Amino acid sequence: MSHFHKKGTKGSPGINTASLPDIVFMLLFFFMVTTTVRDASLKVRLITPQATEIQKLEKKSLVSYIYIGPPIRAMQPKFGTEPRIQLNDAYASLSDIPLFIEMERKAHDEKEIPYLTTSLKIDKEVKMGIVTDVKQELRKMNALKINYSTKKGGRADE
Repeated sequence: MSHFHKKGTKGSPGINTASLPDIVFMLLFFFMVTTTVRDASLKVRLITPQATEIQKLEKKSLVSYIYIGPPIRAMQPKFGTEPRIQLNDAYASLSDIPLFIEMERKAHDEKEIPYLTTSLKIDKEVKMGIVTDVKQELRKMNALKINYSTKKGGRADE
């Protein structure tokens, strides 16, 4: 009678990693395409007020942002603490708003111009005087679709 002996347990075969670089680059490409980068670096402090009734904007590509608030701490020695207007990446004055709106309109197709929205991101401590001035400039440019950016807050009776 013969005896059969196992010479050892065979392990599972190794994982084929030949396609791993393709998968990594495919994921990298996917995230590069789908991720949006903030267009403007904030130079104003922005603590938006809370609201109870809010709606999301449909097409964010048709939205232009105007930021209003006091300069961030690093900019306060140069610009003071009074609220400032920021268009794109730079501080601006009221007289710069018409050019900003015109440039935003030129950046879009003519069919999209009626759907362009101007979103005002305003610090909650800012007085309404500067906001009213900005709205007057927008009205002169016939940019009448205005949105106020807020955070979702608690109930109104709190």
